Amino acid sequence: MARKQRILVVEDERDVADLVTYNLERAGYEVSTARDGLIGQEMALRDEPDLIVLDLMLPGKDGYSVFKDIRRDSRTSTTPVIMLTARAQTEDRIQGLQAGADDYLTKPFSPKELVLRVGAILRRSDVSPGTVTVKAGPFRFDKNNVKFYLEESEVDLTSIEFKLLLFLAERPGKAQDRNDLLRNIWGYSDEVHSRTLDTHMKRLRQKLGDHARKIETVRGVGYRLSTD
Repeated sequence: MARKQRILVVEDERDVADLVTYNLERAGYEVSTARDGLIGQEMALRDEPDLIVLDLMLPGKDGYSVFKDIRRDSRTSTTPVIMLTARAQTEDRIQGLQAGADDYLTKPFSPKELVLRVGAILRRSDVSPGTVTVKAGPFRFDKNNVKFYLEESEVDLTSIEFKLLLFLAERPGKAQDRNDLLRNIWGYSDEVHSRTLDTHMKRLRQKLGDHARKIETVRGVGYRLSTD
């Protein structure tokens, strides 16, 4: 019997935590909860869940600080994170997505939508048998362990950066439309994600050093990975 995928919910409002837990468990996930940022971080590092639903306004330690710290730790550096918060302003969403979160939901939210987004993110994280390693010039992707190598030296990428570069590497030399990138990486496209797409591409280029030129901007279309 396959292991249930494990979700950690870090949320201080009991009613919200119970609602999220109930709906995720109904969808077949194993759920654990924390109602404090510090405890949530400890549980994330100890249990290494498959995905984290993280509130931003938390006692003990705020969600942004928790997120930054779990991203710095090798045990959770690529763990998908959905930020869940009452902050509905566009700038708050952009800040969360630019920090590297995989998705963002504002309260009040639809439990069904949360379950669908969790499922979409976890499916994107699945590895298809027979396609564990992808190579494109000096780039090598270990899809099993979500690791990226540049000329055989490992480069630390966030999960979003890894997915973006891998998407381009699997389609070398072909221009990829912005909306296609947004739908495949985030699941949908909107103005917020469009703006943060450019931020992630900028960070990727910085991490690629002399190979940054391989990510080409195709004006009026999107991006392309050069095969030169």
